[in-house]
Amino acid sequence: MRRAAAARAVGGDAVLIDRFLEMLAAEGGAARNTIIAYGTDLRAASAMLSGKLCEAGRDEIETLGESWLKLASSSAARKSSVLRRFFGFLAEEGFRADDPSTALPRPQLGRPLPKVLTHADVDALFAELERRRAALASPQTLRLIALVELLYGSGLRATELVSLPRNALRPDEPFMILRGKGGRERLVPISERARAAVQDWLAHVPAAAAFLFPSGKKHLSRVRLFQLIKALAADAGIAPERISPHVLRHAFATHLLEGGADLRALQTLLGHADIATTQIYTHVDSRRLVELVNARHPLVDLTAPSA
Repeated sequence: MRRAAAARAVGGDAVLIDRFLEMLAAEGGAARNTIIAYGTDLRAASAMLSGKLCEAGRDEIETLGESWLKLASSSAARKSSVLRRFFGFLAEEGFRADDPSTALPRPQLGRPLPKVLTHADVDALFAELERRRAALASPQTLRLIALVELLYGSGLRATELVSLPRNALRPDEPFMILRGKGGRERLVPISERARAAVQDWLAHVPAAAAFLFPSGKKHLSRVRLFQLIKALAADAGIAPERISPHVLRHAFATHLLEGGADLRALQTLLGHADIATTQIYTHVDSRRLVELVNARHPLVDLTAPSA
């Protein structure tokens, strides 16, 4: 068959998978972790088909999809999505004339609601940080204050936060330019509190350090950040399972929305490529939105009974 001959002509699955991943990196701007995950899924699928994924027909692809039904819906959906993109690449590059990925399952996914911290929870976290500062303003305490101020005050992702360069924040500028997920740049506002906290911490960071939060030869790890936030929550009287660096990012978005921020502004602040990702936060403030319509809509006055 032509598809088999074309795939074999360039070296089979391994070579074409590598070409696909190179395309994602060069043209799609995919993040390194995304490329690694795609490669893992594709090589596993190739192994299940004895190295003949690129040559597979609908029957083989359907069998492959059925083997994923025992997985969580999110995992099956991810694997199906990766294969659809891969077969789309093969068709575009002329290695196949057909696309068998239509035989893959399409698990129905409900987008999970983010965990939400109340204003009281956040107040408790900062009260515990102030208690620690008053007891002993150690470098470790100052570092933790800077980390939490940036997580909650600017909505940074954990990876973005721990990998910030030492000079990422300038004392005289209330914002910074950040290259985030997918290599996209965005403008990140920095509160006066966060800038002050970072300045306090910078006094303990060597001038030659490459990162704002150095650790050994690299930067603070995401795992260590996770541990620090959990420990802080426990001391503040918050169940550790309710919190993580990402939950603080959610709190940033949730509380901004409650304060009147619109979704487009929130999308920009969070660095979401798609507004649909940001719309998940609308569940947290539906009551306020209903009250806003009832109070501010121009037709409200027309519904009032005439005297």
